[in-house]
Amino acid sequence: MTASEQSLRSIEDDVLPETSTLGRTISWSSAYILVISRVIGSGIFVTPGIIVKAVGSVGLSLSLWVLGAVIAACGLAVALEYGCMLPRSGGEKVYLEFTYRKPRYLASTLMAVNCIVFAQYTLYAFDIEATDFLRKSLAVGLLTAITIVHGCFRKTGIAMQNILGWVKISLVVFMVFSGLWGTISAALFKVFYSYAGLNNVSNVLNEVRNPIRTLKSVSITALITACVLYSLVNIAYFIVIPLDEIKESKELIAALFFERLFGATVGKVILPLAVALSGVGNVMFVTFALARLNQEIARQGFLPWPELLASSRPFNAPLGGLIVHYIPSLLVITLPPSGEVYSFILEVEGYPGQIFALATSIGLLWLRRSRPELQRPFRAWHSAIVLRIALCIALLAAPFFPPEHKRNAGIWYATYAVVGTSVIAFGIVYWYVWLKLIPNLRGYRVEEKATTVGDGTKTTQLVHVAI
Repeated sequence: MTASEQSLRSIEDDVLPETSTLGRTISWSSAYILVISRVIGSGIFVTPGIIVKAVGSVGLSLSLWVLGAVIAACGLAVALEYGCMLPRSGGEKVYLEFTYRKPRYLASTLMAVNCIVFAQYTLYAFDIEATDFLRKSLAVGLLTAITIVHGCFRKTGIAMQNILGWVKISLVVFMVFSGLWGTISAALFKVFYSYAGLNNVSNVLNEVRNPIRTLKSVSITALITACVLYSLVNIAYFIVIPLDEIKESKELIAALFFERLFGATVGKVILPLAVALSGVGNVMFVTFALARLNQEIARQGFLPWPELLASSRPFNAPLGGLIVHYIPSLLVITLPPSGEVYSFILEVEGYPGQIFALATSIGLLWLRRSRPELQRPFRAWHSAIVLRIALCIALLAAPFFPPEHKRNAGIWYATYAVVGTSVIAFGIVYWYVWLKLIPNLRGYRVEEKATTVGDGTKTTQLVHVAI
């Protein structure tokens, strides 16, 4: 491979802005909706009851939401320094790859939670018995429909998710005013989930206008919006719904809120359907961003058929990346019992997320010492990075200390930590077997070869070179 070919996909090029073959079509307002609709997902409609039951106190529950915003700000500061320094699509994938040159590939595609929420609230609204089959059928149908829309009708998909995003914000504001007018580690994971996605726009920076300026202003604005709305809507819940009912509400606290305020018709049917549509919007935004992330992984040759999965043909959309997102999401929806999958996925998804957060935070401090020449349009506070590292370590260790009140039935309290760690371990083993063990046994090494697919996307093929 020549030097010119190699430079096309050099890791060092990540410090340079790159424009997608789709063009820079995402404006500030679209970027804001992309972030805020990812943050205000299903979490605020389902997790407050679970959190109150876990901590046993209204005051502590509200404090966790504020604490979550402070901690989210620390994580956002780290993400902003990375994103402004490496203004490329891909988010954490780009950050980890640039900081830790080996191993080159760590990926996570566990993101089907909001499909379950959509199904559960839709069945509740129509007073249909939420059987396991019906929940999974609705969730799979939603996932399939969104994949088709984003893969075949890109502009329509963006327009739909923008509309649903504003509907979602309006719904939360409506709940806040309706409630006011009407009269710890596992819990933290759920709070973190509700603040997740503040750096969602970093996954699609190649398509964002004025990427660095937009990334900074959009993310900070979204954090402030989410913190204010979350605090107010929790107060509204506590005003309207008796505490005992909140503790037993599980994932349907918003449905109980509407039913107590507006009765069996409007409260039990129309407004829960609005929550279900909010879940649809979240699935659309997650799918939109992760499809681009998968496309970036395919561009590097770490997925089979990169010429297909990295291309934006035939509909000028990342259909290959959407398919890569669709398959594991389908498995997550259909395999576990859907009545238990929501809380478990929040915890399983959150645990590897803390591992990545720890790696990026430590890596940022290391980059400051080893690469001081890099341009940093945003610089995270040193105390915020240290606080984030300390919290990540505490949250990673917490599941292995027995809780004061053990469950009489159900899964082991540390199962989510074991499963989350296994996801990371599987990726490491896969990398070692594919790129180290098999090449050594068969007498070849793996090298990169730059190429360009039909729509102009630059990709990398991994080729075998005899030793």
